Amino acid sequence: MSDKRRAEIEAKRAKLAELRKARADRQRAETERRQTEPGPSSGARRDVDDLVNQLVGSRSGLDTGGDVTPSSSLPNTPPRPSTNLLYGSTLSPSGRVSRQSDVGSDRDRVSMGTTMVGMMEHVDRVLTPRFIPDLIDVEQELFELPQRERVIYNKEVQTTAIETETPQVSEDEIRQQIMRERELEEERIAQDKELEEESVQLEKEIEQEIRELTEEERSHILSAPEFLDFVEQSSKILQRALNDGYDYIRDYTIGTEANGDDSEGKRVKRICAFYDERYGKNRSITDVDWSPKYPELSVASYNKNPAALNEPDGIVAVWNLHLLDRPEFVFHSQSDVLSVTFSPFHSNLVFGGTYSGQILLWDTRSKHLPVLKTPLSAAGHTHPVYAMHMVGTQNAHNLITSSTDGTVCSWLVDMLAQPQETLELIHAGHNKTGEVAITTLDFPDNETTTFWVGTEEGNVYQANRYDRAGAKAGLNQYDIYKGHAGPVMGLHFHPLVGPVDFSDLFLTASVDWTVKLWRAKSLAKPSTAAHAISPIYSFDEADDYVYDVKWHPAHPALFGTVDGSGRFDVWNLNTDTEVPVVSTNVGSGRAINKLQWDRKDGRRAALGGSDGKLYVYDIGDMALPRESEWTDLQKTVAGFIGGAQANGVVDGDATRIVAGR
Repeated sequence: MSDKRRAEIEAKRAKLAELRKARADRQRAETERRQTEPGPSSGARRDVDDLVNQLVGSRSGLDTGGDVTPSSSLPNTPPRPSTNLLYGSTLSPSGRVSRQSDVGSDRDRVSMGTTMVGMMEHVDRVLTPRFIPDLIDVEQELFELPQRERVIYNKEVQTTAIETETPQVSEDEIRQQIMRERELEEERIAQDKELEEESVQLEKEIEQEIRELTEEERSHILSAPEFLDFVEQSSKILQRALNDGYDYIRDYTIGTEANGDDSEGKRVKRICAFYDERYGKNRSITDVDWSPKYPELSVASYNKNPAALNEPDGIVAVWNLHLLDRPEFVFHSQSDVLSVTFSPFHSNLVFGGTYSGQILLWDTRSKHLPVLKTPLSAAGHTHPVYAMHMVGTQNAHNLITSSTDGTVCSWLVDMLAQPQETLELIHAGHNKTGEVAITTLDFPDNETTTFWVGTEEGNVYQANRYDRAGAKAGLNQYDIYKGHAGPVMGLHFHPLVGPVDFSDLFLTASVDWTVKLWRAKSLAKPSTAAHAISPIYSFDEADDYVYDVKWHPAHPALFGTVDGSGRFDVWNLNTDTEVPVVSTNVGSGRAINKLQWDRKDGRRAALGGSDGKLYVYDIGDMALPRESEWTDLQKTVAGFIGGAQANGVVDGDATRIVAGR
């Protein structure tokens, strides 16, 4: 479903929720209004009831005998008896009662009594009192008797009186109000019905939008780049979590066996074997390297797959120890990638040397293709690049590459259009061509200008990038390290670690089944005539081509070798110089082309096989050196030199004990 359709559905749902909320608010407001405000019809009814009560109350006052005080003037006051009005009193036209004179005979009293009797007999028929005129003229002063004050407790006494005028509501206004209420009710019902219909319509539209996709729509979504990127990233995270090797149900209450094998600490353990059928089928690994920043990342370069014409010729895969089933990144090349290395100063950059001579730069933040590459011209390499090395510091570093035509180039990592320096290594002693076919290259630690190269002819040469005192730039033709009978496949200088400097020692591996230990000639004493330098020791235990050799980065006397029979040998010169301390058959027995120790502590070794698999082994406690390892190695090397001198195979300059340069 596209983002546009998803946004439309969300807008419809928001509108539906808003309509429902508006209906609920309107119903709630209507209910509150009815509860708080009395309707005008009830007020009009109350006014009518009050008017009827007033009329009925005054009529009942007359029926009971004609109270002097009207009932409407003093509410809640019972009417007074009417006998007082007729007995000995007269009602004046002004409404006052005046008492008559007592002068007269008893006849008058009897007559009045008789009259009262007669009136009492006819009280049911006569509604008004009868006034009897008195014909006697008597002068008498009249007094008005004050009425007794009645104390009444009502609102007028307890609270402050507020003059309010009750609005008089006519019948037409009441009728109009009722009509308005009816119209509002009908309008509300119509709005509710309309809202309900719109809600049903929106529900139908939403159901239609989330219907099951057709096969064409599904294939379109599955092939979208955004969907593929999402699946790629999210599945990597899940697979990293699933590949976690921690034992969550381990029982720590169960003790381990006490009688372990004595050789248990000397064994190597295979951690994993990286392989993906899509990228490694019919391919061989040509080079490996570890990331300088992330210890779980390693990189491997692959050559061409002859059976797949539509696939790229070269592949570079970055593998993660927490992601075993597929590579973390995959980079493509138009030619076989023969050498690869991480940039030690930029963790995102990967450099590769190809069979065509191009130098490629990939970035893990971009796609599969290289972000920079060198041109296919005479300005750079035109032959296979089997070796490369990064030298310098964080702010000033160069990539040194070499090809089989004897060309060594220096590149700035951010400008691969043309090399910064080009050096042609030529040896005049070669009979047909002066070129030196370089197969491997390495710099001693803390050295950026002088390097050593291994060649196809089996010799090792020293070369300079620049002119220096006593030596010119280019190949040193006089100092020839002779010893191998076949092409040199690996060369590595001793790392500069520990209290003793062994950085002038280097190892070489060759297809002549041997590994040789050399001591570099002092740069302060260059030879002026042809001078052959022999190795100080040769390790002849291998039974096949030895394709690579690497000193251990932490242990001074430890190094590893890999050969064509699929063996991974770990040597410790302080323990045994004749046979390796550990020899392991890797994989299916096919050749192992490259070896690289991890940069952190050297516990893990990455092995690149010709079967396309990248093996990772852990050597355990063998990677931890003792404090005496450096002095022990001094004695071992001194023994090598002494034995070689006794046999007459080492030149005189190599007789000194190696205790520093």
